[in-house]
Amino acid sequence: MSVGLVVFGLLVGDRLSALTAQILWFTEVDYLPTFWTRVQTQVWLWVGVSLLSGLFWFGHLARSDRHAHADPHPYPHPPPVDDHGHTLPPSPSSTMLSLRYLLPLVLGLATLLAWGAVQYGRLAFDYGWLGFEIPPLTPDIPAPFNGVALWKLVQGSTPTLGLLVVGIVVGVIIRFRWTVRLLAAVLVTLFGYLAANHWTRILAFGKATPFYNRDPLFDLDISFYLFRLPVLELLSLWLMGLFSLTLLTCLLTYLCSSNSLSNGKFPGFSPPQLRHLYELGGFLMGAIALQHSINTLTLVYSHRGAVYGAGYTDVMVELPWQIGLGCIALGLSGGLLYRSRTFPRQRGSLLTLVKMLFWVYFTPALLGFLLSQGIQRVNVQPNELERETPYITRSIAATRAAFGLNRIEAKTFDPKNNLTLAQIAANGPTIDNIRLWDTRPLLQANRQLQEIRLYYTFNDADIDRYQIQRYDEAGNISTQLQQMLLAPRELDYDKVEGVTKTWVNEHLVYTHGYGFTMSPVNRVGEGGLPAYDVQDIGTETDAGRLQLAPDIVPDSIPLGRPRIYFGELTHTHVMTSTKVEEFDFPSGPDNVFTTYAGRGGIPLNSWWRRLLFTLYLRDWPILFTQNLTPETRILFRRTISDRLPQIAPFLRYDDDPYLVVADVGNANGGTPNYLYWIIDGYTTSDRYPYSDPGPHAFNYIRNSVKVVVDAYQGDVTFYIADPTDPIIQTWNKVFPHLFKPLEQLPAPLRAHLRYPTDLFSTQSERLLTYHMEEPRVFYNREDQWTTPQEIYADKPQPVDPYHLIMQLPGEPRAEFILLHPYSPVARPNLIAWLAARADGDNYGKLLLYQFPKQRLIFGVSQIEALINQDPLISQQISLWDTQGSRVVQGNLLVIPIEESLFYVEPIYLEAERNSLPTLARVIVAYDNTIVMAPTLDQAIQELFAAGASEDASEDASGVIRRPVETPGPLLDILEP
Repeated sequence: MSVGLVVFGLLVGDRLSALTAQILWFTEVDYLPTFWTRVQTQVWLWVGVSLLSGLFWFGHLARSDRHAHADPHPYPHPPPVDDHGHTLPPSPSSTMLSLRYLLPLVLGLATLLAWGAVQYGRLAFDYGWLGFEIPPLTPDIPAPFNGVALWKLVQGSTPTLGLLVVGIVVGVIIRFRWTVRLLAAVLVTLFGYLAANHWTRILAFGKATPFYNRDPLFDLDISFYLFRLPVLELLSLWLMGLFSLTLLTCLLTYLCSSNSLSNGKFPGFSPPQLRHLYELGGFLMGAIALQHSINTLTLVYSHRGAVYGAGYTDVMVELPWQIGLGCIALGLSGGLLYRSRTFPRQRGSLLTLVKMLFWVYFTPALLGFLLSQGIQRVNVQPNELERETPYITRSIAATRAAFGLNRIEAKTFDPKNNLTLAQIAANGPTIDNIRLWDTRPLLQANRQLQEIRLYYTFNDADIDRYQIQRYDEAGNISTQLQQMLLAPRELDYDKVEGVTKTWVNEHLVYTHGYGFTMSPVNRVGEGGLPAYDVQDIGTETDAGRLQLAPDIVPDSIPLGRPRIYFGELTHTHVMTSTKVEEFDFPSGPDNVFTTYAGRGGIPLNSWWRRLLFTLYLRDWPILFTQNLTPETRILFRRTISDRLPQIAPFLRYDDDPYLVVADVGNANGGTPNYLYWIIDGYTTSDRYPYSDPGPHAFNYIRNSVKVVVDAYQGDVTFYIADPTDPIIQTWNKVFPHLFKPLEQLPAPLRAHLRYPTDLFSTQSERLLTYHMEEPRVFYNREDQWTTPQEIYADKPQPVDPYHLIMQLPGEPRAEFILLHPYSPVARPNLIAWLAARADGDNYGKLLLYQFPKQRLIFGVSQIEALINQDPLISQQISLWDTQGSRVVQGNLLVIPIEESLFYVEPIYLEAERNSLPTLARVIVAYDNTIVMAPTLDQAIQELFAAGASEDASEDASGVIRRPVETPGPLLDILEP
């Protein structure tokens, strides 16, 4: 008993420390009202559902105890009584069971009870340890316990779960009353816990915003499926479990009463027992009727046949069958509840009732299943296009709407191949921003040249555009829109090794990263290395100040003291303002130290706070260290991937937060810092009717939120980027103080908003199929597209979307876009390209440029085949690719200019060990000509040189020109 109390006390203390730590953390980030809304909802759900479940279950257990047969011993149980308290005669009214039938029946029911309890327990614990930690997304609703779901659960069972089932069965047989009541107490708690983990669905249910768009099958607003139906599914899951498990425990109570297993016989069910079982059976059949109603509605997510959503068989057979079964279940529910009030005035036994249930319910259920399978195979499959055409139309329209494909503006792009040097010069912003440096070789170079110390890491490099002020050769200042690769220099404590890996270093000294590199994507430095506009840590005159390129106007890029306390690798909790100074940055052979002066962190100014975070973070030295002061603050949850889901777990976040350097006019306590992380947040759902999710976990997505995180302060701000999205409107009603309008985002940060790559990739993937809107073309996949393949570092890979600064056809100026090309299935040529715009009022607009199908437009793999088959180019590459060095073919970019297409591929040279990539050559292809040159300018000049020879040539500077006479031989080389 004392051990149990100690364990209970430790568990309560652990949960209280978690709750208190959460309150302090949400107070620090200024989102305490959001946290209280969540906690209050969870508490009410947990307590309410557990209380209702407990009252129902234990109430019926108490009733079964009153009606159970008395034991043959003198006093263990009082004699059975009826509902009015009158003692019942000892002779039962139903058939007796001998041990031959009784023992298998009890074992079977006990196994079913144990298995159901274990499965519901597993569903609850799938969401993690009981407590106040938040899952990263709203958890999925478990499938209803139909035949298919039950079989999947059986297949997914583990030996541990099997042993737990056996243990429960043994407990039921040996200590029935104790085991059943303990099981009921645990499960009613888990029912509440299961409901509490779906708090987001409950809150959205109460604030649902209509879509003003209705589904074509039931004519219900789309919001019903996204906000209402999930709650009905949760209700069904709860009631099915509660009613079925209560029925099993009460049935076992009656079967095990009167020491029936010891005596080898069960005397039979008395009338009160039968009335009780009829009542519970009526409740269960009512829950089954509710599940059939839900099954009817979820036909809009059917995977049967050639179309996603309800197809011909679903509408013509499955729909009436589910409605019919629901009506039968509802009728049986009413009949059982009626018999629970009228028995024994009406004759009948439990065995007769079971037989009736089998013939009235299970036989139609089996026949309906066989009929739907038969109709699908015999009637639909031989005539699939004719039968499914109207449903294919529904699925196409819904998928395009749910993924935003219906917002794409389609245009025709017919390459003329009439470019001149004058037109190239007129498209200076495009040419000047052709990406010669990819993130992979740049990061490799950074790790060799810019990490400076072992514990610094360049985890990622992000492409963005900046207005850069430069001095020209005459000393005048010009402003250029420049595409940049910006890589933050973060501190990765995992790289600290040896004796320096101590608790003090981890939590008090190594607290932050420092600085970043900024590289123009098109510039090449000395020796073919990347050119840096921002690099290093410290200059000759100012230690700690990042070094600018000589032609950059001082202060045109805000630098300050770029400390990174919150980022992608800041996974340790740290304490600042301690007796130990924090490492700031290296300066020659020495180190410079600092003390955090920001607003972030929670004060550790009392013993109980130190004890609290000792328990919560499981970090005992916090309590005993002598290095803390009254001004000490603790910073935790510093990684973006951990910080944001704690505040808004109902959003899905982009995999690639990107760092922005901007002066928003706020001084961060002392020396200003100008580093901010921008993260795209998505509202997603897997409940949009008829929308095909494809390989994704959702079938509806909107980029509704932009999140900004101050890399120094840790401040998190959520901005609504798509106010037309009903899901974000709903969450804005639920949490009115959480979101701000995008207009309040400071202009320097708004200028760096990008169209999200994750969203663009998702839309690009869905567009491969769902650009076809005519049902017959869609069914036959007559115009199916695919993502082109390219060779990168000798390995084939799909072409990823890439950013360009370019002037779209018909547009007055160059802009920052995200582009992705397409090829037809089984052919390597280009068929279209998709562009996402990101500047000004055009932000978020999608343009699809389709090429004429009757013309051959070289694809990525075709251009690479031309490059690799050229004898002069391949000879040069083979010469470089000798032992000890390696040639890497970079990303091949397809760049639209005017009415033409331009292809550019950088060639890198790197050592096999300690690789430091250098840009060796640039290959440019246009029309039927390929040029390889040391620089992009040389390649372009040679490509458009007047009077150039039509034969392959190589000059002394290393420029190789290769005319391609006809695409015919190329098509012979590349098999479809």
